[in-house]
Amino acid sequence: VRLVESGGGLVHTGGSLRLSCAASGFTFNKYPMAWFRQAPGKERELVATISWNGGSTTYADSVKGRSTISRDNVKNTLYLQMNSLKVEDTAIYYCAAGTGTVMGEDYDYWGQGTQVTVSS
Repeated sequence: VRLVESGGGLVHTGGSLRLSCAASGFTFNKYPMAWFRQAPGKERELVATISWNGGSTTYADSVKGRSTISRDNVKNTLYLQMNSLKVEDTAIYYCAAGTGTVMGEDYDYWGQGTQVTVSS
C-alpha cells in the first residue's frame, strides 16, 4: 500500500496550491479519504474528508470556503485545492485512507506528507 503526496511548496500569502495524493496497493474507490495537516508544535488537524464516490465532503472551519477536496477514482488520486492561503496554513499535509477520529486515529493508511509553507 502506498499513498504519495505531492504539490506542496513555498507560496506567498493569498496564493494557491493543489496537493495530490497518488494511491496504490488497495482498492482506492472503496475508501473514503481525508487530508490532515500538522504544524510544528501543534496537534494534527483534520482538514477535509471525502466519501468513496466523492459525493460527500466535509471541511474544517479553518479552510472552509478556501479549499476543495476531490478525487479521481480512475486515476486513484486524491486532491486538495487550496486558495487564499494564509501563513497559518503552513504545515505538513498528509492524506489518509479510511475513516477515523478527527485526531487521525483508526485510519487505515497514511502518506508520508508534503510540506506547505506560506510566507507573508
